[in-house]
Amino acid sequence: MSRKEIKGLFFWPILLLALSVVLNLSLGSVYIPTEYIFTAFFSDTYINETWHYILMDYRLPKTITAILVGGGLSVSGLLMQTLFRNPLAGPFVLGISSGASLGVAFLVLGSGVLGGLGATLLSGPWAMVIASATGSFLVLLAVISAASKIKDAMALLIIGLMFGSLTGAIVSVLSYFSRAEALQQFVFWSFGGLGHLTWTGVIILLVSVIIGLVVTIASLKSMNALLLGPQYAQSLGISLRKSTFLMVLATSILAGSITAFAGPIAFIGLAVPHLVRQIIGSSDHKIMVPSSFLWGSIIMLLCDTVAQIPFSSMTLPINAITSILGAPVVIWILLRRKNLLF
Repeated sequence: MSRKEIKGLFFWPILLLALSVVLNLSLGSVYIPTEYIFTAFFSDTYINETWHYILMDYRLPKTITAILVGGGLSVSGLLMQTLFRNPLAGPFVLGISSGASLGVAFLVLGSGVLGGLGATLLSGPWAMVIASATGSFLVLLAVISAASKIKDAMALLIIGLMFGSLTGAIVSVLSYFSRAEALQQFVFWSFGGLGHLTWTGVIILLVSVIIGLVVTIASLKSMNALLLGPQYAQSLGISLRKSTFLMVLATSILAGSITAFAGPIAFIGLAVPHLVRQIIGSSDHKIMVPSSFLWGSIIMLLCDTVAQIPFSSMTLPINAITSILGAPVVIWILLRRKNLLF
């Protein structure tokens, strides 16, 4: 692919991303004119205090979160589909999301067992994030430990699914014995959300996503080699154990940090890599990784714009919108399975 073609592939997504950002900042329960958005960033000639507060303290952090969440999940989904050579693998196939759910379940659903300590923990602003991150981290340690000892990717996939089943069973038991209020709180967390992060949370999420992307970039050579099979990769001098470890580490950092801050977001990581393959017509990961990040960010921004229902005070669960988008894509993948690149 020539340099001119590569520039063309990235020009339109970047332009569409910029338009999606403006649209996301402008629309909501309160409409903010597009010209004011540019004024707020580049000039001090006119300031509406209400619009300024909504823009800078709520919508801008949410927009940046949407970019990081959509891009990070898309890249981690691409990593898992390449590692397992499975078109239906997603970023949470290793049980990272289940681990986060377990952490939050222990905090919210187990608060009755913890008594006064549970009430104290729930009152903290970072309680959900810390609980989710702890659950993800524990599963991450277990999966990475397995990845360092197992060469077979399919065995690692089965281990991840077993972790997911185990944590899901524990969450079900906690749900059965929990109070109705606690169960409702857990269900609302499981819907996912982008609009509750402070600037401190956005910065922590940004650093985490950057670290995950750096590890992903270090895996590009092995990812391209794995497209032609593990035997071919080994013939090129690629260490399967090392490449598997790096890809699992990158996915765990991306998916774990995103789930900790935004909750479990469905379908983006599964559907976007397939859409990108159809758009760019290439499986080269040097192009696929940045393209997946760009298109994942665009789609997440558009989903969030729809979820916040412009000109209405109502907000739909973000998972509902991403599932409405992602489910038809997965069905389409199954119908066209013979034509996939795996």
